[in-house]
Amino acid sequence: MKKLFAVFTLLTFIVACIVKIYRDTHSFKLETITYDSPKLPKRTSLSILQISDLHNRVFGTDNEQLVNAVKKANADMIVLTGDLIDRKTTTFDHVFSLIEQLTAINKRVFFVPGNHEWGNARTSEFLHGLHERHVTILSNQNVQMTKGDVTVNIAGVDDPATEHDNLSDAFSQINDDDYTILLAHAPDIVHLYDTIPADLILSGHTHGGQIRFPFIGALVAPGQGFFPRLDKGTYQLGPDQYLYIDSGLGTTRMPVRFLNQSQLSLMTIAARHEKE
Repeated sequence: MKKLFAVFTLLTFIVACIVKIYRDTHSFKLETITYDSPKLPKRTSLSILQISDLHNRVFGTDNEQLVNAVKKANADMIVLTGDLIDRKTTTFDHVFSLIEQLTAINKRVFFVPGNHEWGNARTSEFLHGLHERHVTILSNQNVQMTKGDVTVNIAGVDDPATEHDNLSDAFSQINDDDYTILLAHAPDIVHLYDTIPADLILSGHTHGGQIRFPFIGALVAPGQGFFPRLDKGTYQLGPDQYLYIDSGLGTTRMPVRFLNQSQLSLMTIAARHEKE
């Protein structure tokens, strides 16, 4: 009986792990985070929906599940922090269809390339396709966005792993008095520069480790090796300065996630005056 119980327990554990892997890999959640800042006018706020590391994955017919989640989030802007495609992606039909649906929902869609975009043999064609579909591409550039009384800077720095980054160009002539968001595919950017003049840095790249274990967290992340220090979630870099790493929607190398469900993130930046 003890042997039978042990076998049953082991089989139950294996089945539970398989179910968890399937759920984490093939369905996604919406992560919600709130920050505050004295730079926003009193009684104002701004919402940002971050989509990262899709790797050409499709959720439902023509990404219907993902598009419905974007509609429901109803954010003021959408930011795409790289690796929408994989370096081996040969057709962009799925991603371009998704982009067309996103820009139909929200005209404020911003993109910074990741290492897989730069590693793809058809990088120029892909970036041109995003531009044609009215996505604002921030390759070492910045723009201003205004919503009511709120004006924010949105900067983008290219991927440092592929040596396309230029932080000085990304922040050229920026107004530091306004709240500033930096889109940087890889969180490693915070180790490469002594100062980054952004209030909030939004990254992806790590996939949250893709596979995680209790009490350990991520086993490995690109650019950081084993047991990465920056894997997912919020990290405070200084007074009123934060790094947020989204663990993304897709997979790479191994097509599985474990204890790390696919996700997109909805951030709200609120005026600090409301909490004083």
